[in-house]
Amino acid sequence: MTDVNDVPKVERPPGVPMSQWPSAYEYVLPTGAPGTVTLTIDGREVKAQTGDLLIKVAQDHGTYIPRFCYHERMKPVGMCRMCLVEVEGMRGMQISCATVVADGMVVHTQSDAARQAQDGVLELLLINHPLDCPVCDRGGECPLQDTTLAFGPGESRFVEEKRHWEKPIPISELVLLDRERCIQCGRCTRFADEIAGDALIAFGSRGAHTEVITFPGDPFTSYFSGNTVQICPVGALTATPYRFRARPWDLSAVETSCTTCSVHCRGALESSSNRLVRLLGVDSEPVNHGWLCDKGRFGYEVVHSEDRVRHPMVRKNGELVECSWPEALDVAAEGLKRALELNGPKSVALLGGARGTNEDAYVWARFAKGVVGTDNVDAQLGDGIPAEVALGLPEATIADLDRAAAIVVVGLDLKEEVPVLYLRVKRAAEELGVPLIELAPRDQGLTRYASTSIRSLPGEQGETARRLADALGGARGTDAGADAAAALLEGRAGDIVVVLGRGDLAESAASTVRAATELARLPQARFIVALRRGNVRGAMDLGLAPGFLPGRVTLDAGREWFGHAWGSVPATVGLDAEGILRAAEQGRIHALMLLGTDPHDDCPDHALAEGALNAAGFTIAIDAFVTDSTKRADVFLPVTMWGEKAGSVTNLEGRVQRVGQKVSPDGTAMPDWRIAAELALRLGVDFDLEQPEEVQDEIARVAPAYTGIDSTLLRRARDGAVAPVADHRDELVLGPVSIPLTDARWEPIRPGLDAVELEDAKTANDEADALRADRLTSVAQSAGAPPAPALHRFTGGVTDTAPPARDAYALRLVTGRTLYDGGITVAASDSLSELVADPVLLISPQDRDRIGVEDGAEVRVTSARGSLTLAVRADAAIGTGTAYLPFNLPGSGVSDLVDLSTAVTDLRVESLS
Repeated sequence: MTDVNDVPKVERPPGVPMSQWPSAYEYVLPTGAPGTVTLTIDGREVKAQTGDLLIKVAQDHGTYIPRFCYHERMKPVGMCRMCLVEVEGMRGMQISCATVVADGMVVHTQSDAARQAQDGVLELLLINHPLDCPVCDRGGECPLQDTTLAFGPGESRFVEEKRHWEKPIPISELVLLDRERCIQCGRCTRFADEIAGDALIAFGSRGAHTEVITFPGDPFTSYFSGNTVQICPVGALTATPYRFRARPWDLSAVETSCTTCSVHCRGALESSSNRLVRLLGVDSEPVNHGWLCDKGRFGYEVVHSEDRVRHPMVRKNGELVECSWPEALDVAAEGLKRALELNGPKSVALLGGARGTNEDAYVWARFAKGVVGTDNVDAQLGDGIPAEVALGLPEATIADLDRAAAIVVVGLDLKEEVPVLYLRVKRAAEELGVPLIELAPRDQGLTRYASTSIRSLPGEQGETARRLADALGGARGTDAGADAAAALLEGRAGDIVVVLGRGDLAESAASTVRAATELARLPQARFIVALRRGNVRGAMDLGLAPGFLPGRVTLDAGREWFGHAWGSVPATVGLDAEGILRAAEQGRIHALMLLGTDPHDDCPDHALAEGALNAAGFTIAIDAFVTDSTKRADVFLPVTMWGEKAGSVTNLEGRVQRVGQKVSPDGTAMPDWRIAAELALRLGVDFDLEQPEEVQDEIARVAPAYTGIDSTLLRRARDGAVAPVADHRDELVLGPVSIPLTDARWEPIRPGLDAVELEDAKTANDEADALRADRLTSVAQSAGAPPAPALHRFTGGVTDTAPPARDAYALRLVTGRTLYDGGITVAASDSLSELVADPVLLISPQDRDRIGVEDGAEVRVTSARGSLTLAVRADAAIGTGTAYLPFNLPGSGVSDLVDLSTAVTDLRVESLS
């Protein structure tokens, strides 16, 4: 048996003070060889895997051992001593959170000695803990309360005055600290260090004066600070948006997926009195491990913004005025009919759709392509990756990061754009030892965890990727950085997971496409296409992309299939977002539908978007807010938002998960898909869809990549289903049972069955399965149906042209998105809006000195497109010859500098002094 005293401990690094080393007592636990051991817990024999911790094995087999410091997603430290148990043959009491199970181990968790130890620990913890449960946000859901009731002594012998401190202390804009309640479990400090990599809080002082501290001038500005509030076992850390808002027994909850970005972290959305008040992370093994970023955690405030549009509006006498739904829908339908009659389907376009659900995307795609007849449809805004690339690359899942031979991150800053994917990549690199290769124009969030970083100037990403692919394929000697990356893979088997994104909006998408083409040459390469917008993958999957129909099939391949299912499809491939905007600017778009999108502020080329919006014909806004784009609409149709509607979404790995409705919308807002169905009815086509479940079932019938992912499966799939489900049959989990699939269909299994009962369960459910098969009879099974089309596969992209030579006095612009930006989610959320940084042009120290300015000075920044005046600051993370300016910050104006038609954006930076 492994004695905790025999386990090696982490030594405190030289020069690190004890106050900054909360993990000084952290145990390094041996994993041992894979295998099974048998042990006895409270008289019951159980089996466990070699290397498992005793506390987890006991919990998995129905025995709860009290704990405060232990958390399954963090390394054990044995700080609180609440989990003491007796282990026969081991001297003294053992901390079960740091004791590894061994064969033959006999454990007593409820012996007199164990109970006496638990009583003593709780009595010590409660000496200075205030008795303020009635006013504590944790009251009613507090592990300290629950543990005291279940395991405590029942009364206190302490009669002296308790310790008192000033409270609460703000340690960030979002987190408040009540030092009197803290029990020094170290969960918050360990999360900040181990998981987030933002060691901005630590323990200070000694003994009874030990407290959580921040460092002078360095507040707890982590993007993940809200997680420390959720995992705090007492009320020491509270969230400013939730503080004193509700009591746990007044709340009701629904499990959902966060759609702030495209990772779709699982969470529990809670409300009181028809108001959303909290989102808590839910531990989903394949997705988020229970963590949320702060933008996702607190962004629910946007739902109840006073600026929301709650009733439809039409333009009368130059002003948008409220009206009834029938009037607004009639006006919208008449405007579309007029454009079709006068100019045909090619004069109609739809932009957006990435902020809604899969049901919204599908019905709008069916309306645009099957009723209106236009393929001028794009869920992106010239800032993403073409659908033929994003939908056709060989795919990896988030879980594949943990077992990859290597991870290659191309272009984007994961910490800013998809923060929880950043945590997963960080964990794979730092904790699991997977080599991380970073290909980017500047240092960013993952740089310090990268095994090697390869830098390239804007416009040269494709060529750099070619050299990397050559080296990884065995042809070394042309690039030292690529050779160093290839050396990391020696002796490692498995896939290379490429995380691909559009990290620099100032360079052409062709550079990213070229990089994807080069890396796709590697037979072991699998891709996670990390586009940022909430449901952009689901929108593209279900037809909101030019040249594609729902289910990842091209327009040409699916023409016969969808012609049979829908009645008609567009005759030719349409325009993408850039093409739509250019056509609108030239007066060729006579009806424009804006589906939850704001080209004016979100398109990288502001001049193009402005000209297009001014010149577009009849405009319909389907949105929740009046923006610089939608204020020009002729008809405004208000929609429900996340939390107000049920449905499903598809994340960046292709995983389809449910989103839940928790509150009813104020006013008369409708779900997006229902608006499309109403417009279709006015154009003479009845979709016959009344509930989101009916839309899900239609998607499962007609969208080839989504075959079998119907409403029944979505209700029962614990972690959703990765599409196409036939390729991920081993990953589908319904409750406790993994369900093998046959012909992309699943067998309904009663919850709670052991795997050995699988065959009996199939037999027992034959009748239910037959009913489901009858209900989901697909188009393919109907008389005269054509064969189902093949899914699209990417076989190579355009060759990017070499960027122009850089002027010796010019800097090449790099611009990317930040987590806290000028978008609606942040701007309309009171807790987040104050976190937006001021725009600052970052350049290298060498370029700053060459220009002859000081940090903070104002400079004139000029491109071929426009000019700005900005503050400048030197940053060693920026390469010589480049300049970085965040995109979509209020007042940054970076989109005034970018021309989407050029390969790169060169800047002249001049001092104003």
